[in-house]
Amino acid sequence: MKIDGLDYNTEREKLRLKAYGRDIQQMVEHAVTLPTKAERQRCAENIIETMKRVVPSQQSYKERTPMLWYHLALMSDFKLDIDYPVEFEHEDKMATPPEKIEYSKETVPVRHYGKLLFGMFDKLKQMPEGAQRDALAVETAEQMYRSLASWGFGSVDKERVVSDLARFTDGKIQLMPEDVHVSAVGAGGEQKSNGKKKKK
Repeated sequence: MKIDGLDYNTEREKLRLKAYGRDIQQMVEHAVTLPTKAERQRCAENIIETMKRVVPSQQSYKERTPMLWYHLALMSDFKLDIDYPVEFEHEDKMATPPEKIEYSKETVPVRHYGKLLFGMFDKLKQMPEGAQRDALAVETAEQMYRSLASWGFGSVDKERVVSDLARFTDGKIQLMPEDVHVSAVGAGGEQKSNGKKKKK
């Protein structure tokens, strides 16, 4: 049933910013229709003061001013012709969607070692034999051990680590289990002490 003089919000034009309410939206629409720029400017400044009271904020006026003027422009559908005291992006620029970020499609043979470790494997394959390669190989093996533990593999043994390292470096890196100097690792990937306290 339709009653004269009574309408519902569902039948009204959708508010651009609900926080300020319909009264301020109507004030903005009235400001757009004013014939002179001076009148529109004066009306806009009064609307800004009203907006400050309707939606209080902990921000200082200086911090809040750009947002208030931008909201005023937005409620007018950017049709309010006045001298804005701040600069902001026009709606057509804001409506332009940002460029899509492409996710890396690069895959690794086993996820628990990750791209970083496979980069280390490639580097080890290209390095000449020597102390530098040996040191990097041990460091890589120790990180492999920690990665396996952090992924929740129940039984992490050094034999598996050195075997995987040899496999992923095409047999160029051959370590012994005792070369991997790493403490026992807990379920969360944290290193556990052996229970002995260091003497001071």
